[in-house]
Amino acid sequence: MSDAARVLIVEDEAGLRDGLASAVGTIGCHALKAAGIAEARRLTDDSLDCVLLDIRLKDGDGLDYLKSLREGPHHDVPVIVVTAFGDSARTIRAMRDGAFEYLTKPFQLPVLLDAVTRAVRQRALARTATVPLPQTAGTSGLIGTSAPMLSIWKLIGRAAATAAPVLVTGETGVGKELVARAIHDYSVRASDPFVAVNLAALPPSLIESELFGHERGAFTGATARRAGRFEAAGGGTLFLDEIGDLDSALQTKLLRVLSDGTFERVGGSEVLTPRARIIAATNKPVRPSDERSTLREDLYYRLAVIEIEVPPLRARRSDIPLLVAHALSGSPARAVSEEAMDRLCAYDWPGNVRELVHVIQRAAVLGGEVIDVSSLEGLAGQRSARPPAGAPETATLTLRDAVAQLEKRMILDALERAKGNRSEAARQLGIGRPQLYAKMDEHGIGRSEGE
Repeated sequence: MSDAARVLIVEDEAGLRDGLASAVGTIGCHALKAAGIAEARRLTDDSLDCVLLDIRLKDGDGLDYLKSLREGPHHDVPVIVVTAFGDSARTIRAMRDGAFEYLTKPFQLPVLLDAVTRAVRQRALARTATVPLPQTAGTSGLIGTSAPMLSIWKLIGRAAATAAPVLVTGETGVGKELVARAIHDYSVRASDPFVAVNLAALPPSLIESELFGHERGAFTGATARRAGRFEAAGGGTLFLDEIGDLDSALQTKLLRVLSDGTFERVGGSEVLTPRARIIAATNKPVRPSDERSTLREDLYYRLAVIEIEVPPLRARRSDIPLLVAHALSGSPARAVSEEAMDRLCAYDWPGNVRELVHVIQRAAVLGGEVIDVSSLEGLAGQRSARPPAGAPETATLTLRDAVAQLEKRMILDALERAKGNRSEAARQLGIGRPQLYAKMDEHGIGRSEGE
């Protein structure tokens, strides 16, 4: 508990007000007491660390005071609502309007003191140990300034200048559809439709009709002609997501469209010419050299005229602060503690950007205005691998490789001495945190040493 944390107790029952003041005093807090809203307003200033607030007060509704507090200059003071009225409407309203915690009387004293301790800790974090969130840098939802993302930007620009098919590959959650949208947005087709089809989400029996359309009477239930996605895309972009899940018969039909530039609706004989550019994506192995490939070799070569492999988040950790700032846009949270940011940058993110956004948005909703380590459930920093035994000595390396190996070893040693704390490791190395993250990406240093 911080020294002399100031807790304002707003309670109109004198005995309970004095009892709460004595209780918070046992954990090192200085109590200020108010019998109602008017007195509470006079005592509200930047020095407050926490407010204990009753709802039914003689001079008004405590929830109105809570709302006005959130809308005023002291909006970041944590408020713990303590009331005898635990109905759903009041609870929902209090949490919606930014209450830190909601406790109903009678309550267990340790529960109250734990809430005060957490609130005071959050207030301290908000004042001091937070990482300034950077301005996001990206387009079409893609965020990043790392070397791997710079390569992606270049490929997107080159792809946007052509009409050639594109195959986007990468793990689940890396943002393959965002890459496809960026290509579309920067191409001459930007004013035409971008039509996305998740092939894995459609029953195989419906995919052909979905893509190519059908004529009336083509099958049971086909009561009218229906245009498919190729026609709907017009002169824009048709994005075929999860192309690796397409069965072999439909792969053959798609190959014909790419080879001949024609197709027919299901049950029809009219030959149609697609105008849309095709961009496909998959998280499965599709290269012919991989025996696990789920894609016909000839279809792969037709689709991968331009292939863009989106890197996993663990390969571009220096982008994580930017992604965190983007994920917090419009959320209740405004800052991230230094320890929490270190943990975020140390984690391997098997679910990639999608998982990061989920974790940050959840922490922002449940953790208050400052996200700290306690808000990051399930993230455990782990040790990175040291150079393997028997690794080549510097005498057998070129100068460039020897310098790179020394640099990597120094970073690992600094992380170990700092017990995984990125800020301390950067300080020991005499560089900034962003430069440390970039160097870790460059040398493939994955998880924090010493955690």
